Amino acid sequence: MLDGEENLIQRAVKGRPSAFGQLYDHYQPMIYRFVFVKVGRREEAEDLTHQVFLSAWQNIRSYEHLGFPFSSWLYQIARNQVIDHYRTRKITVDIESVEADLVSPSDAEMLTERKIEREVVERAIRTLKPEYQDIILLRFVEDMSIKEVSLSLQKTEGAVKLMQYRAVKELKKVLSLE
Repeated sequence: MLDGEENLIQRAVKGRPSAFGQLYDHYQPMIYRFVFVKVGRREEAEDLTHQVFLSAWQNIRSYEHLGFPFSSWLYQIARNQVIDHYRTRKITVDIESVEADLVSPSDAEMLTERKIEREVVERAIRTLKPEYQDIILLRFVEDMSIKEVSLSLQKTEGAVKLMQYRAVKELKKVLSLE
């Protein structure tokens, strides 16, 4: 949570762009990572992340704090954007563009191996049911607590724990680790 977040949210709800800009600066990297792992292409993830924050800005005046973190609201918007994206577009993955800027000439072999492992895991995650993808991404990529995930996905903590167990088990099966 961002220091003074409640105040920033209240100011953003009143239409102050600078307050929303601070929220954007804080949450954009998290939302981008979430979307990127779901779609696998940098350009699409950037576009969808932009759409998430555009939608958030357009609807911020109707935002009400209902006990859920502000990030939960953003993740819900992001999940909906990804769902809409897949409804309207054919799924394609350009392996060349996935995290290409991480490869440097300094230790190319190690970085290439790491990139391949990452791509394998990302592809494996994409084969899971969407709700399992969400659990894996929110728990292990975004490092959210069970409680935060339950609020974001509007599920009980027990349901999140069970889904996490099943998601990890399924991911291990897809990666042939079980």
